[in-house]
Amino acid sequence: MHDTRTLLELGDEAVRRFARRGYTLDLGTIEALFSRRNTAIGTAEELRSESKKVAADVGKRAKAGEDVTELKEHARELKDRIRAAEAEQEKVEAELNAIAMTIPNMPADDAPEGLSEDDSVEVRKWGTPAEFGFKPKDHVDLGEALGIFDFGRAAKLSGSRFSVSRGPGAVLERALSNLFLNLHTTRHGYTEFAVPYLVSRKTMTGTGQLPKFEEDLFKTGVEDRELFLIPTAEVPLTNLHADEILPAEELPYAYTAWTPCFRSEAGSYGRDTRGILRLHQFSKVEMVRVCRAEESRAELELMVSHAEACLQELGLAYRVIALAAGDLGFGSTYTYDIEVWLPSQETYREISSCSDCGTFQARRAAIRTKTKDGQRGFAATLNGSGLPIGRTLAALIEQHQQEDGSIVIPPALAVYTGFSRINADGTTSA
Repeated sequence: MHDTRTLLELGDEAVRRFARRGYTLDLGTIEALFSRRNTAIGTAEELRSESKKVAADVGKRAKAGEDVTELKEHARELKDRIRAAEAEQEKVEAELNAIAMTIPNMPADDAPEGLSEDDSVEVRKWGTPAEFGFKPKDHVDLGEALGIFDFGRAAKLSGSRFSVSRGPGAVLERALSNLFLNLHTTRHGYTEFAVPYLVSRKTMTGTGQLPKFEEDLFKTGVEDRELFLIPTAEVPLTNLHADEILPAEELPYAYTAWTPCFRSEAGSYGRDTRGILRLHQFSKVEMVRVCRAEESRAELELMVSHAEACLQELGLAYRVIALAAGDLGFGSTYTYDIEVWLPSQETYREISSCSDCGTFQARRAAIRTKTKDGQRGFAATLNGSGLPIGRTLAALIEQHQQEDGSIVIPPALAVYTGFSRINADGTTSA
């Protein structure tokens, strides 16, 4: 969320910056609302001053025994006009706030130019995509042949865009979660949380999912309370500190959590609908960092390295790209995507997105900092996937498939599964 007064001060510079992400900033509307607000404030102040004078005059004349009926009536009229001016101020401020809630974050000046994913810039690659002496299968064909995926029964239970994992497939999902959480907590310094999967409208608003993206969410209620299923653990983890003032010297905070994630995927039909790449329900290990505003970019570089470490442990080839300004998410000022190699598609596909949100979310959620000498400001927040379980599983079985249809399990993961291979008949072996 932006301070609309700051946007006005930036003027044409703000318009230029937002244009880089394909957003047209309507400064005229904001300026008109500020004018109305200032007029209402000025009117209320003048009326209060007059009201004080009338009140003093009423007291003086009443004490002298004069008739003050007309003066009292005038005093009541002034109070009504004051309330009307205050109501106008509140109305305009609500309109300004509503507009501010829909304005995306401003892209960093060094975010690559461009308006689409085709304009992203490759930063680095890790690993070499495997070359098979046979035509590699996709994760759906592999998983169904091994009996570890059952999409037919998932559809029977819930309809399309859901999955069921069975036997070694379910073990792999659990093992991946444990591996990622242990990496983040023991090697990378994150504190693990178990958080609610249902959150309030205020919580969703704090991280920017609402009001703009309500159609992408699943909504329910408990005891007449409106609640939303979380689309990512970023939402509860970031909002842990909503409406708080954090000691600046204690930052950064690094948090992680495994949760299921729920997304309607509105408008995405026809994209990645085969298999487990884009589901209505999936699980993910999320990373969130809260830091001083001036340290956010360095924290982003650190967070990306933590996501990369997960893929490196699994021996999965990937690349890191910097998103173009016009392809940034609503709350991001700079984003790195990590794309893992999918042999069946002969291309890299997104598996993690790590974003620096600057103070954008902290302003919405009122997450402030205070130094020992009393200086106050807003914190910066960052979030990143570390990693989604389904997409990692798809890449894992595709990159480590064998010609006979079996899957070799990387040693780092075998510690958690208890087996190092899923055989072609669906059994496992150490």
